[in-house]
Amino acid sequence: MQKLQQSLASILSLLNIRLFRFLLFFVLAIFMFLTMYNHVKPEKLDLNLFSIADQTVRSPITVEDKVNTEKKRQEAVDQVQDVYIVKKEYTQNQVDLITSIFDSVTEVNNEIDAERKERQSEQTGEVTQSPVIVIEDKLTRVKEKLTESVTDDVSNQAFTAMLQARPDELSIAKDLTVTAVNHVMSRRIPADGVENAKKQVEEELKFASIHANLRNAIIELGRFAIIQNEFYDPKATEELRQQASDGVDPVKILEGQIIVEEGQLISRDIYQQLELAGLLDNENSLKPFVGLAMLIFIILCAVFLLFDEMSKKEKKQKQLLIFSLIFISAFLVMKLLSLFTDYKYSEIGYVFPAAMGPMLIKILINERLAIFQTIILGICGSIIFNQGITGTLNVTVAFYIIVSGLSGILYLRHQNQRSKILQAGLFISMVNLFVIISLALLRNTQYSGIEYGINLLVAILSGIGSAVLTIGLLPFFEAGFGVLSTMKLIELSNPNHPLLRKILTEAPGTYHHSVMVANLAESACEAIGANGLLARVGCYYHDIGKTKRPQFFIENQMNIENPHDKLSPMTSKNIIIAHATDGAELLRKNRIPKEIIDITEQHHGTTLLKYFYHKAKQHDDDVKEADFRYPGPKAQTKESAVIGIADSVEAAVRSLANPTHEQIETLVKNIITDRLQDGQLDECDITLKELHTVGESFGETLKGIFHSRIEYPDTTKQKVEKS
Repeated sequence: MQKLQQSLASILSLLNIRLFRFLLFFVLAIFMFLTMYNHVKPEKLDLNLFSIADQTVRSPITVEDKVNTEKKRQEAVDQVQDVYIVKKEYTQNQVDLITSIFDSVTEVNNEIDAERKERQSEQTGEVTQSPVIVIEDKLTRVKEKLTESVTDDVSNQAFTAMLQARPDELSIAKDLTVTAVNHVMSRRIPADGVENAKKQVEEELKFASIHANLRNAIIELGRFAIIQNEFYDPKATEELRQQASDGVDPVKILEGQIIVEEGQLISRDIYQQLELAGLLDNENSLKPFVGLAMLIFIILCAVFLLFDEMSKKEKKQKQLLIFSLIFISAFLVMKLLSLFTDYKYSEIGYVFPAAMGPMLIKILINERLAIFQTIILGICGSIIFNQGITGTLNVTVAFYIIVSGLSGILYLRHQNQRSKILQAGLFISMVNLFVIISLALLRNTQYSGIEYGINLLVAILSGIGSAVLTIGLLPFFEAGFGVLSTMKLIELSNPNHPLLRKILTEAPGTYHHSVMVANLAESACEAIGANGLLARVGCYYHDIGKTKRPQFFIENQMNIENPHDKLSPMTSKNIIIAHATDGAELLRKNRIPKEIIDITEQHHGTTLLKYFYHKAKQHDDDVKEADFRYPGPKAQTKESAVIGIADSVEAAVRSLANPTHEQIETLVKNIITDRLQDGQLDECDITLKELHTVGESFGETLKGIFHSRIEYPDTTKQKVEKS
C-alpha cells in the first residue's frame, strides 16, 4: 500500500504540469476510441446481386430511398386528373350575341319602314319599290350592323327569314332562341361536346310554333351561338399535381430495419436498399471513425474545462485521477458486458451497474462531477450496447443508464453513512425495474411472464451490483488516494471510535473542550462556505496529543495540584508544545486521514506560549521569544485557521466568570486581531470579510451557550429562615 501511495504521489506531482494533464486526456481519448471502435466500425458484408443472403442484415442508419420516393410521387402525380374550368361569362356573351342579332334585324325593319313611309309621303301616287329590292337592302343593312364573324357564319336565308317575319313572330323567335342558348350553355361544353350541345339546342328549337323559315333560322342561330365553355386549366392542374407530390412521405429505410433476412434472395430493390444503407462499399469509410473521434473530443473538452476551473491545484489533480480511474473502470465493465450482446437476451445493457461510477464520484469528489459522469456513461453506453448493429445508438439503454445513475446520486444526497450504500442499491433496483417496464410500455412491447422475471432479475443485479462494487472499491480509493470522504468523516466522528474513547477516558476535560470547540468551528466554517463536517471531526482529534500527559493541561486538572508550579518554564513549554506533535504522531500511527493530522499540527500555528514566556522572562532577560513558540506550520486551510481561533476563544471564554455578551464579542475580536497581527493567518486563503463572519458566528454560538439563567432560591435556606 505504501508503494502504491508513493506511485500515486508521483503521478499527482506530474499532473501539476499542464503537458502531463494533456497526456492523461490523450490516453483517455485513445482508451475510449479503442473501446468503442468495433461498435462503430462498418460491417463487412459479402452480398451480391441475385445471391442468397447468409445472414439477416439490418440497416445501421436511417436513410431516404430517393428512387422509390420519386416513383411514389410520380404515381401520385399520374393519378391527378386534368383540371377544367367552366367560363360562365361565355353563356351571357352568347345570349347577348343572339339578342344583338335580333335587335339588329328589328332595327333594320324599323328603319326601312320609316324610310318607306317618308318616301310615300313625298311621292304620293308613284309606284313603290319592289319587295325583292327591299329585302336585299335590309340584308345589306343588317350585315353592316353586325360583325364579320356573325355575317360569315349565319346564312342569308336565316337573316331573310328574320327580316320577313312579323314583329310578334320575331319577338317569339328571339325569346325561344335566347332561352335555348342560355339553357344549353349553362352546362359544361368541352371541346369534343360542342356538336352534341348544338344538337341539343336544335332539339329544343325544332318544335317551335313559328313559321318554318323562321324556325330554321333560329335553329341556325342557336347552333351558331353554342360554343365551348369548358377549358383546361394548366395552373390549377399543376398546383394539384404539386400537392399530390408533396403529400407523399419520403420512403425511408429506418435504423434497425431488416433489409434482407437470412436465406432471402437479394433482388434489385433489396440490393439498392443495401447500397443506400452503405452496406455494400463501406470497408474504407472513415465517417464513423471521424464522428466517434469528434464525440470523444467534445466529451473530454467538457471534462477538461470542469477540472480546469477548480482552484485548489493539489486537490484538483487528485480528483482528476480518481475521476479517470472510476471512468475507466465503468467503461471496462460496460465493454465486458457488451461481449454478450450476441446472446439471446439482447438488452444486456440493463445488467450494467450504471450507478457504480456516479456513486463513487459522489462520495469521493462531488455531486456535480457524478452527474456529469452519468451523462457520459449514458452517451457511450448507447454506442457500446447497440445490439450488434454497428454505427447505431441504443437510446433506450442510454436513458436507462442515466436514470439509474441519477437515482443513486439522489439517494446518497443526504445519506453520509457507508451502510446506506446497500440501501441505495435496493432503491436503484426498484427504479431500474420501473424504467425497464415503462420503456417496454412506451414501445408497446409484449412481455411474457418469463421476460418480466428476467427484467426483474437484471434490474436487481444492476442495482445491487452497483452498491456492492461501490462498497468494494471505496476503501481502495480512500486508502490509495488518502481521500477524506463525507462517509469517512462520519465514521471518524463516532464516539465509539477507539481514539475518541481514549480521549474521553484518559482526558475527559480535553474531550469536553474538543466538543465545545467543534460546535464553534463547525458553525463558523459553514458560515464562510468551508467544510463544517471536516472542522467538527478535526476538533475532536486536534488535542489527542494531550492524552500522553493529560494532568499537565488545565482542563484535566480536577482537584489536583498544577504540576507546572513545580516545573521550570522551559520544561512546561516543552510539555505543552509537544501535544501537537504527539497528537500528529499518534494519528499517523492509527492511519487517520492527512487532513485531520494537518489540523492537529496547524491549529496552534507558531503562536507564542505567553504565560511561560513571561514567567521565564522574569528569571532570565535573555530568553528568546522564538524558543516559546509552537513549531507550526501555520494554518494552511480555512478549516485549520477557524479551529485555531475557536480553540483560543473557547479556552478564553471558559476562564471568564459569568461572561456578558459584550465581553464575549470583545474577546473574540481581540483574539482574531491578535492572530492577524501575529501573522498566523498569512498562509491560508481566508479573507478579512470571512474572519468577520467567523467572529459573528462565534459570538452567536457562545451567546447560546452562556445565556443568562434564572437564579432559583435555595430551598434549604428558605426553610431555615421560616423556622
